[in-house]
Amino acid sequence: MIAKWKVGLRLSVVHLLLMAGAFLSAMPFLWMLTTSLKPEPALYQPPLLLPTHFEWENYVKAWAAAPFPRFFLNSTIMTAGIVLAQTLLSAMAGYAFARMRFPGRDVLFFLVLGTMMIPFPVTLIPSFLVVNWLGWIDTYNALIIPRAVSAFAIFLFRQYFLTIPRELEEAAWIDGAGRFTLFFRIILPLSTPVIAASAIFSFLFAWNDFLWPLLVTNSTEMRTVQVGLAMFQGQYGVFWTLLTAAATIVTLPAIVAFLAAQKQFIAGITNTGLKD
Repeated sequence: MIAKWKVGLRLSVVHLLLMAGAFLSAMPFLWMLTTSLKPEPALYQPPLLLPTHFEWENYVKAWAAAPFPRFFLNSTIMTAGIVLAQTLLSAMAGYAFARMRFPGRDVLFFLVLGTMMIPFPVTLIPSFLVVNWLGWIDTYNALIIPRAVSAFAIFLFRQYFLTIPRELEEAAWIDGAGRFTLFFRIILPLSTPVIAASAIFSFLFAWNDFLWPLLVTNSTEMRTVQVGLAMFQGQYGVFWTLLTAAATIVTLPAIVAFLAAQKQFIAGITNTGLKD
């Protein structure tokens, strides 16, 4: 009885700590949501988590303050292109590193992993010069193609493919299946969790990217939602109610995407790296 009591007490303490950590993590989002529903004068009064009056008109004003339908279209096209490209190319590269044997395979894999340690500012100027030389400034090519490959996604796929039994491929190989048939009809259908995990990471990375779209787009028609949020910061101040309302709208797709694929996402992360 005493042992059970101690176990129950420990679990209660752990749950309380987790709830406190979850609340602290959610506080910035709660502040953003409540600020977006406050009248402008309430911002200069003693802070309250819940506003006394909900100003839903802030969302209408924020949506009309900038061409957000166009921004959402640009972000959707950019994000979809990056997610599809990173998922397909990373899966193919991960399969090559996990299953195929060729000279220098391990060295090349470690070089790919080494690129993860290179800070983005180091490659920022060379990438911009290449995009400018190709004439891609202010186009979807500049937004998508430089981000079409992810070393982290390659690592995820490679580690996951190592957990798939080789006997499945060998049986299909005996039946006459080629390399592409093995990949697209045997490996990928068994890799739904890691595909979902990679897609979520790519989606969050692309949807929340600010600096690169800011550099490679000049016209308002090619701006993305993250760059569009900067329009609420004026020379003499920041329109906080409109900015937080727009930020709430921009954050919703990322939250919905994660909630829709969270089971596959968790499974893909937990199953990755179980085999060397």
